Amino acid sequence: MKLALDKVTMAVVLWCGLAAAQAADVQVAVAANFAGPLGKIGEAFTAATGHKLLVSPGPTGKFYTQITQGGAPFEVLIAADDETPRRLISEGFAVAGTNFTYAIGQLVLWSAQPGLVDDQGALLASDRFTKLAIANPKIAPYGAAGMEVLKARGLTERVTPKIVTGDSIAQAYQFVSTGNAEIGFVALSQVAVPGKPVVGSMWRVPQSLYGQIKQDAVLLKAGQDNAAAKALLDYLKSAPAKAVIEAYGYRH
Repeated sequence: MKLALDKVTMAVVLWCGLAAAQAADVQVAVAANFAGPLGKIGEAFTAATGHKLLVSPGPTGKFYTQITQGGAPFEVLIAADDETPRRLISEGFAVAGTNFTYAIGQLVLWSAQPGLVDDQGALLASDRFTKLAIANPKIAPYGAAGMEVLKARGLTERVTPKIVTGDSIAQAYQFVSTGNAEIGFVALSQVAVPGKPVVGSMWRVPQSLYGQIKQDAVLLKAGQDNAAAKALLDYLKSAPAKAVIEAYGYRH
């Protein structure tokens, strides 16, 4: 019996050693709106595989520039749109056939002040605010979506002088949360955190007012030989990952 137990113990030790040897790091560039969900997904991914994520959150447009100009260490891009991954594939910086939509984002108009934002977004046409925070529409898809909403409502000219632009949607959120702007266009995932009450007030912008925000992930050429990078993309398609994505208010 002791010999059998010793063999089992040895097998477990060898298996654990092999798993540790196979574990690797993954350099991930992630859209700022998905940084929170990825944190949760990453914990489960590491527990299941041993692989660790080295995450850099930011605007998708800036990541594109870093990747195409060289020097960026990223192996996986988890973008805020579907155009950037396709473009990286066509330009030879990402692996063809690895891009897929992991989430469909939802835009909200949010204020840290309870009762300020109504459920129809009528506030935008009023004089009840002096600053509107928005991510740079040239590099951040959610910022571009916010500008689409203003155009659809015929408010571009009226509201533009009040706009405060952030480098990313994370900075736009920060402007509002710190009171530097009364309201801002942000992602639902930033204000509807699972297990926490929504702070302030918000309007969930109807999809009819802006183009669908399809968010794609893709394997970059730098990660094509990293099994951990491929495993992460597979995990994003799994039921546990999808449950987290839905809990943060995304659709897929």
